[in-house]
Amino acid sequence: MGETLADNRVSVVVPVYNEVDTIATIIAQIRAVEGLELELIVVDDGSTDGTRDALESLSGQIDHLVLHPQNQGKGAALRTGFQHATGSIALVQDADLEYDPQAYHRLVAPIFSGHADVVYGSRFMGGDSHRVLYFWHYVANRLLTLLSNMLTNLNLSDMETCYKVFRRELIQSITIQERGFGVEPELTAKVARSKARIYEVGISYYGRTYEDGKKIGLKDALWAVYCIVRYNLFP
Repeated sequence: MGETLADNRVSVVVPVYNEVDTIATIIAQIRAVEGLELELIVVDDGSTDGTRDALESLSGQIDHLVLHPQNQGKGAALRTGFQHATGSIALVQDADLEYDPQAYHRLVAPIFSGHADVVYGSRFMGGDSHRVLYFWHYVANRLLTLLSNMLTNLNLSDMETCYKVFRRELIQSITIQERGFGVEPELTAKVARSKARIYEVGISYYGRTYEDGKKIGLKDALWAVYCIVRYNLFP
């Protein structure tokens, strides 16, 4: 059977909430990636800061623009985005400029080569640049990853990373229940249970401060603990 156009297409799913200062830049960075056929799917999750107006002006650069009538959370935005994906690979890209789209080639290579079904981009492995920021965020990330690994029997170094890449058929077969940031441990538990072949690659990370608009906090970390236990022990 010959290859179809979708065989080499990467569907980039961008969940967006109140990112008026960065949305044009991240879309430009995505479109600057060469050598890959990208399908850009942007899901605005009820932004109220002018992001929607910016997205309307950028609609010519977006393949699928979906507007949630009200804020539902990152998990809900990803669920919507994955439903619109038509490429052979679906890749998650945050809109806050912490993650560099120039990593796409590295992220999709293990899947295109036939070795992986899922790839995580790790902020904690490899020799790429990494902004030095909050110590307790680092500790929380490592503890959440450790707890997740204990229950999934994986040896991930960065469970909470934004850069999660999936074979489209796999991610579309998973029912996402979490509406918010709990989607990260939920997806990890479910791909582990699916016996998918999971790889990690090192990535650069340009972390931002709360003054820059960082949204995740202690409440999200505590909810992540709940989600790790729930989706691994009570699937």
